[in-house]
Amino acid sequence: SAANLWFGTHPTLDNYAQAFKIAPFAQYYINTIIIVFGILIVQLITISLAGYAFARFQFRGQNILFFLILLQLMVPSSALIVPNYSTIRQLRLFDTLIAVMLPFFGSAFGTFLMRQTFKTIPRDLDDASKMDGANWLQTLWHVYIPPARPAMIAFALSSISFHWNDFLWPLVVTNSISSRPLTVGLAVFTQLGEIGAQWPLVTAGTVIVVGPLLLLFLIFQRQFIESFLHSGLK
Repeated sequence: SAANLWFGTHPTLDNYAQAFKIAPFAQYYINTIIIVFGILIVQLITISLAGYAFARFQFRGQNILFFLILLQLMVPSSALIVPNYSTIRQLRLFDTLIAVMLPFFGSAFGTFLMRQTFKTIPRDLDDASKMDGANWLQTLWHVYIPPARPAMIAFALSSISFHWNDFLWPLVVTNSISSRPLTVGLAVFTQLGEIGAQWPLVTAGTVIVVGPLLLLFLIFQRQFIESFLHSGLK
């Protein structure tokens, strides 16, 4: 029957328990959460500041600088692995969580998204905040950030999804359990001698990695779609 085809005749969770015993997936979870949300927090700060500067301030070389930022969108991240790796080595950060996070603290797409969002906010609100004695940072926080929240949520969701699934860069700069994220941990798990071609264990490990992200999407599916609909660029 169809049920037996998908779930088998004797469903069991033993493979998940065995996978957790063989590999330190709990530590990999901790590492991944720190990496994903560490990157996200810094990104939200940098893209908000950069987007506000490009949307409201006038300075020499502004258009050239913004063009250079947009130019990064055409450069694949894999092309920057060698210079980024050299920088991490020189900073003596190899095999640390900060090494995985550091190249992603800025985001060209996020800067562009916030700039376009901030440009839709009337300048009259700037003048009103200045008359109330607010400085530029207070204006950004109280005037610009609230209406930009849908765009920030959309960016946050895409950032979390990307960095949760990122594999190549963490593979290059991590070499121990204390710094490996789930994706690299899964690759190491599948190469262990005792695993071999035991596909039930490999499948269980894969579900352990992608399960939380899939579950979050199913729970917040409506918010996920609405955030992108409301963050359309004008």
